[in-house]
Amino acid sequence: MAVSYRKLWHLMLDKRISKTELEKLAGISDYTMRKLNRDDDVSTEVLTSICAALNCEVQDIVDFIPTKNSNFVFEDDK
Repeated sequence: MAVSYRKLWHLMLDKRISKTELEKLAGISDYTMRKLNRDDDVSTEVLTSICAALNCEVQDIVDFIPTKNSNFVFEDDK
């Protein structure tokens, strides 16, 4: 399962919030911001902090993308 934070970047553009501002508002580090830039996994604590800062829900900032290598099985695939 891969993640994409494309929705986060679009939401930040809509709200005219820079990455530096988001770091301060959400209380996240520069290292965490770099992980988000690379679409790396971050903790749910980070996601909830970002959502609180932007007044949104997790589904507004992240997409979970199934990959061919993932062990995730959809009900329809059984």
